[in-house]
Amino acid sequence: MPALPSPTRRRFAGALAAPLVVSPAALGRGAAAPSDRVTVGIIGSGQRAMFEAGQYPWFDNAVIIAVCDAQESRRLDAKATLEKLYAAQQPDSPNRGIRMYADFHELLAQKDIDAVYIASPDHWHVSMLIPSLEAGKYVHCEKPLGVSVEQDLAALRAVRKYGQLFQYGAELRAFPGAAKALELVLNGRIGKLQRIYAVSPGYRSGGSAAPAIPIPKGWDYDAWLGPAPARPFCADRCLTDNPRGIFNISDYTLGNIANWAAHPLDQIQRWAGAVGRQDPPVLYEGSGRFPEQGLYDTALQWNVRCSWADGLEMHFMDSDTYHNLPDVPHPPEVWGRGADGSAVKVMPNGSVFVGAEGWVIVNYGKVITHPASLITSEIGANEKRLPHSALDRIPAGLPKGFQQTLTAGHHQSWIRSIRTGAPSVDDIESAFRSDMVSQLSDLCIRTGAPVRWDPVRQTITNNETARAMLRKPMRSPWGVA
Repeated sequence: MPALPSPTRRRFAGALAAPLVVSPAALGRGAAAPSDRVTVGIIGSGQRAMFEAGQYPWFDNAVIIAVCDAQESRRLDAKATLEKLYAAQQPDSPNRGIRMYADFHELLAQKDIDAVYIASPDHWHVSMLIPSLEAGKYVHCEKPLGVSVEQDLAALRAVRKYGQLFQYGAELRAFPGAAKALELVLNGRIGKLQRIYAVSPGYRSGGSAAPAIPIPKGWDYDAWLGPAPARPFCADRCLTDNPRGIFNISDYTLGNIANWAAHPLDQIQRWAGAVGRQDPPVLYEGSGRFPEQGLYDTALQWNVRCSWADGLEMHFMDSDTYHNLPDVPHPPEVWGRGADGSAVKVMPNGSVFVGAEGWVIVNYGKVITHPASLITSEIGANEKRLPHSALDRIPAGLPKGFQQTLTAGHHQSWIRSIRTGAPSVDDIESAFRSDMVSQLSDLCIRTGAPVRWDPVRQTITNNETARAMLRKPMRSPWGVA
């Protein structure tokens, strides 16, 4: 394969680059010879990984050649599923040789792997990201970034140090409607910006650490835990699908204050970068609620005012808290369907920009504006525009669900950047700012006191309890130092 663009030649984009328009030849079938494909390894082969990786066989500019997981059953399922998809979509060159690894270090040691998609549980992200960069791999990492401020800072420093292309897995950047909505804000269509809201679903209480049960055959539980504390193997920690323990237990995650909230926060940081706000908000004041019993211990509700140095505020909260506010946009829309098929008539998530002359909501699935005519407002050639990762065409047969289209576009944007040296559409700087809002808001509500962040010294200056929590203990030999 010809040498891919050197990381030292990469230049990260300015916030107001022109929209990315990709020719069919850059994305579609017949574009790349087998020797010119980006070779990809998947680290973490669970549900999310397979949802996103399962779209690769529709494109021939990259090929998955390896999968890694601590669970043997997941490795086997991932290999079988992907090879079946490749055989169906590329019958002239089916991919029947996908290799399996239990240890991600072994995958990273393979010289024929150009890039890795990290889709492990949250607590593993940064501990896998840094060795991936050290091994010279290009990285697409799922959101959120880390589970502590120390981890986020380590990720930021590592990407800067090694210069490898990094892309954050916030696929809403592939939604053309979101880019258009933010451009309306940037170009003054809602008048002077007055208030910003980031709204995410809260999460659940419950779960039990008892009884401890035998570890299933083929499951390297010690590797699954990795940097997290050693805990007994139990169903609600490791096996239950709904809700999943890894998204509810603070050993492995911050919960939806970081995980789901990464979507609206990423859109707000996308706007922030475009107006020159290169640091996260510096002051966090508010309150929250945590489970009082059970295994699950991440935030159920929160309401935090996050202020930038110039006094502009972002109100960050769970969706139930937002629903109870009287002076915010509550458009009478059907936002989706619940698990029972009933219509969801209250906004479950979104980035909300309120101006003197109107407002814009970027929801995961739709954009709503007031007045409604705003959405048809044209963005002129000389006005501010945003890059995005949307597909310019959808290959025949690719599942056309909203998430499938978004994730396919976001991964294709990453592959294109690897092949051409173009900047990432969602780089480490934006990912860091987004994640820090979650981290510092969580510390604010956990300690019950305001948190002030110093972006120069990169520490908390006013809350000793929160400052002591910037670092989350990590089991040896795993870590981020």
